[in-house]
Amino acid sequence: MSTFLIEPGAKLANRYRLDHVVSETGGATRWKATDETLARPVAVWTFTEGFPRTSEVVRAARATSRIPDARVTQVFDADDTTPVPYVVEEWVIGSSLTELLAQGPMEPERAAGLVAEAAEAIAAAHAGGLHHLCLTPGKLMWSSGGAVKVTGIGVDAALLGSNIADPAAVDTQGLGNLLYAALTGHWPGGPQSGLPGAPQGPMGPYPPGQLRQGISDQLATITTRAALPQLAGQMVPGPPITTPADFCAALAEVPRLIPLPVAPPEATPPPEQGTSRRTGEFGTTGPRRSSRNASAPARSSSRPAPVRDEEYTDRERRPSARRLVIGALALLLFAAVVTGAWVVGSMMRPGDEGEPEADSGSESTEETVDSADLEVLPISSSTGFDPLGDGSEHDANASRAHDDDPSTQWNTEGYNDPMGTEKSGVGLLLDLGSSQEVHEVDLTLPAREYGVQVRVGDSNSVSDDASLDAGLPVAWEGSINGEQVVTLDESVSGQYVLIWFTSLPTDDGRYRGSIVEVEVRGL
Repeated sequence: MSTFLIEPGAKLANRYRLDHVVSETGGATRWKATDETLARPVAVWTFTEGFPRTSEVVRAARATSRIPDARVTQVFDADDTTPVPYVVEEWVIGSSLTELLAQGPMEPERAAGLVAEAAEAIAAAHAGGLHHLCLTPGKLMWSSGGAVKVTGIGVDAALLGSNIADPAAVDTQGLGNLLYAALTGHWPGGPQSGLPGAPQGPMGPYPPGQLRQGISDQLATITTRAALPQLAGQMVPGPPITTPADFCAALAEVPRLIPLPVAPPEATPPPEQGTSRRTGEFGTTGPRRSSRNASAPARSSSRPAPVRDEEYTDRERRPSARRLVIGALALLLFAAVVTGAWVVGSMMRPGDEGEPEADSGSESTEETVDSADLEVLPISSSTGFDPLGDGSEHDANASRAHDDDPSTQWNTEGYNDPMGTEKSGVGLLLDLGSSQEVHEVDLTLPAREYGVQVRVGDSNSVSDDASLDAGLPVAWEGSINGEQVVTLDESVSGQYVLIWFTSLPTDDGRYRGSIVEVEVRGL
């Protein structure tokens, strides 16, 4: 019998310090803990002596660690051979769906985008033989790093220890419940995680379209078919949705936005003049510095930024005498500095004694061009680009990547390889119509990690890797997760801009590249 005392301050594996209890589930305790080796917060599961499912939970945790999807909570360690068995998981810092809904339901497109990300993670888990079985608003997280996370995959199902006849149907209904909650602010199965239960009708909870206006018939139908399968075919057309993969496929046809559902906890100052980076945060207001289409409607968020109180006192409105004096002195000092600089410059003109004047003819050409001076370069055409020519790369949908509509996107084909084995990469080729000077590329990708190169050149004869390297040189290379303004170190000229994926994340069990929006800026 172990004499180890499991209490705050105890240390497991001489590394994980237990800080405080987060929850308890019938003999299993979840702790907020600290990994003292890596100095980071972690979540740790411990089990009471004699807990009957310890080995099952550890095996499920190890299997979860092998799911190739960044939206699945990471498992760092699991051991059932020590005196105190444990599982160590990622501690997700962010907001749960419960917290996101504290101010009311989400925009339908945002709700669809958020839950679709979760559904893809659950579908990836099912493809690996794992389930969740306990999907609640507290399990769906929007991390502070700007990504969707689903906690409890594999581990929660093992903790239940129950034999579920159709786990796919259970998880699909759980996903439908999450979407129902995001759209309406109610939980269809009664009160849950601080959310009120949905109003009941003769056949059970009302469909979401009857609780809130503005939800499209397509989205309301999908939600009902998944969350309320007893109403499918009666109050809404179509059979029940019973697998996460089918749920993902249905949501793929629904307009949805990148799920940035909340503003950052601290107010973010607006971009300085001369920059063009978009925040992409939910709650940001004001127009962008540049627009792809002046006639296109402005993108808006569901919660306006707070407006400062207009009641100012006279003292706030009028500068004080002290400020006026300081301002006058500063002006005089500035004038003196300018005069002195002019005198020194006059003394150092060519032909006088002293150092010769620097050649100013080339100085202005080497200065960095300010983003405010850049213009949006029109894209005359675009096409999916595959150097091996073994896939169409959805050429017909290529224009979705630059249609100024964040609810649409262009996708590559699905691959078994994240790139690098079967082929070196795949991408989207943009034709600017003529050779242009390119300085920036504004990319919006789904919130996953992509390896990206931006290539610019005048040759489009890129039928294989060799001519690709020769014809379109790399102007920028790095990783992108979400939205990023790629500023080229040096301006380059070319008619063609290639957004080239060198590494792809998983999407519904396949490796796939996606571009929500792309904008090229230059002179």
